[in-house]
Amino acid sequence: MALIVQKFGGSSVADAESIKRVAKRIVETRRAGNDVVVAVSAMGDTTDELLDLSAEVTPIPAPRELDMLLSAGERISMALLAMSIKGMGVEAFSFTGSQAGMITTPEHGSAKIVDVTPGRVREALDRGAIAIVAGFQGFSRDSRDITTLGRGGSDTTAVALAAALAADVCEIYTDVDGVFTTDPRVVSVARKIDHITSEEMLELAASGAKVLHLRAVEYARRHGVELHVRSSFTDEPGTIVYDPEKGHPKGEHMEEPIITGVAFEKSEAKVTVAGVPDVPGKAAQIFEIVAKTNANIDMIVQNVSGADTNRTDISFTVPLGDGHRVVGALEAERELLAYESLQYDDQIAKVAVVGAGMRNASGVSAQLFRALYEAGINIEMISTSEIRISVVTRADLMEKAVRALHTAFGLDADSEAVVYAGTGR
Repeated sequence: MALIVQKFGGSSVADAESIKRVAKRIVETRRAGNDVVVAVSAMGDTTDELLDLSAEVTPIPAPRELDMLLSAGERISMALLAMSIKGMGVEAFSFTGSQAGMITTPEHGSAKIVDVTPGRVREALDRGAIAIVAGFQGFSRDSRDITTLGRGGSDTTAVALAAALAADVCEIYTDVDGVFTTDPRVVSVARKIDHITSEEMLELAASGAKVLHLRAVEYARRHGVELHVRSSFTDEPGTIVYDPEKGHPKGEHMEEPIITGVAFEKSEAKVTVAGVPDVPGKAAQIFEIVAKTNANIDMIVQNVSGADTNRTDISFTVPLGDGHRVVGALEAERELLAYESLQYDDQIAKVAVVGAGMRNASGVSAQLFRALYEAGINIEMISTSEIRISVVTRADLMEKAVRALHTAFGLDADSEAVVYAGTGR
């Protein structure tokens, strides 16, 4: 008997019929002789609707109360799913994040899991029941409050449960047939990837791929959880995310593709601190101030200083939601930093190509720059890792850049991909 953790996103449980379809799949897994734990997201657009509702009653909702509100979405779907399973003659129990032992840091809206004590989940399994857990939420022992993990946190809930329960596999069900070479909503001829390394998946998620949440991929890699991305609308085999140190599932010595996929992200902003004195310690001061805002910096570029001015420009990208806070912090310290001007640009996008085979291949950068040049797309910033090249372009050219790179690296499929719903998670 295997222990399987399954996660179903909002598009998979969008309405009553969808919940019954998901319940049927879960019951089939249980009747096949497996123990089953399920993490479930809020139905459809429930979280967005709750956020809109909170904005109607106050422009700045209290973080504690907002977490109490948003966590209700998953509680609704978990209870309905448990009811549906019981209606099929199989025992099921639903648990909130705190009941399932998801212990987190006290930060509201972006809490991190620090421990998982799934005693009640294990008791349900021992009774032969299916355990349904509300994703996206937990409980802080420090503040004794309900917390939420941030958007996409249900993926992390599922992986954390799989790690704590030593599950055989964690299945992430979504509205496409697996992980694709890029988002099939942007490139209709995107190709499904059967197997992908955890490091490639980590780079794709960090670069904007929405099919798996970044924190979930990190957690799975750290704790050795096998991920299987599948569609909740079909029985297609999906995509296996595997540990490269253990070798390819179909053959340890199979050659890795040079480019596995193209990811993109539009929700970033570029901050340029212009005319910074080019002296030791000035960059440290800038980024210490940025660090106090808790913004995550992605790319950084520093220009060569002018020979006559001994001043330089430092540009970096941050999440769009953090941009104005970062600018405000830098403006408040203008006298200390002694820069000439501050520029803020929220009309940018990041596009990245990722592939483990890039380590041993030459000419990838040249091919990328050539493809973007021929598409008439200018590059504003560049960042690289061993298996990734990221560039910043104008936001309105992002999709054109993605399509150009997807074709240039031979990733186009012969037929169009199928998208069964609308969210990709």
